Amino acid sequence: MPASMLSQDDIDAFRQNGAVLIQGLFADHVETIRSGIERNMAEPGKYAAENLHDGEAGRFFDDYCNWTRIPEFIDVINTSAAATVAAELMGSRRVQMFHDHVLVKEPGTSKPTPWHQDAPYYFVEGRQTVSFWAPVDPVTDASLRCVAGSHRWKKPVLPTKWLSEEDFYPDEDRYIPVPDPDAEGMDILEWPMQPGDAVAFSFDTLHGARGNESTSRRRAFSLRLVGDDARYVARPGPTSPPFPGHGMKPGDRLREDWFPILLDT
Repeated sequence: MPASMLSQDDIDAFRQNGAVLIQGLFADHVETIRSGIERNMAEPGKYAAENLHDGEAGRFFDDYCNWTRIPEFIDVINTSAAATVAAELMGSRRVQMFHDHVLVKEPGTSKPTPWHQDAPYYFVEGRQTVSFWAPVDPVTDASLRCVAGSHRWKKPVLPTKWLSEEDFYPDEDRYIPVPDPDAEGMDILEWPMQPGDAVAFSFDTLHGARGNESTSRRRAFSLRLVGDDARYVARPGPTSPPFPGHGMKPGDRLREDWFPILLDT
């Protein structure tokens, strides 16, 4: 799906709402992504996590920063239209890899993905950012949910650990508490999706997902990409992913040997 297949409405929706559905973005890569997810789950990386407490039904697995060791993920990054579409959505001349993320909810997993913005967890700052969330199973109720316009909020949402729900770096002056968009009547965007579809959303967009109460798996693959204005920023606590030993200083572009340029026009 080349960038020219994006309508101006798609681009406008992404910039206005912070999220847009792109049907079929990874349609030619579904089996490759499935294979990569299975490899990832069989050989978890150092950041792999199980996000359920003892006694909770199902399984909620996630892992990130594995693309350099999983050939299927490398293939998708290098051969899909993700970078081209990202450039068009962000209005960016160049597109740089940040990281990958796998999230799997097995059937009967009632635990939701907590509401959160990605940006406060990351050591990157900029308006030209995009995540692609792509399921490789049909999804309805377990689809990604995004709060329209939340990428333009004046303060970020306080990041918390998913399992313990502990604050990452609480500061009442700099962050707002995690809201309850359903209870507060916020404009929530969500779409039924087919394998290969993708939701594109900003790092600053508040998002989450319901549990998977169905009898089918819900496997999703995410790519996080950044554009021209992305810069390293120091946070008041540990970031996720941590990328230890990176050596960058505030205001630096992300180092290209760790975060390669995927597109430069």
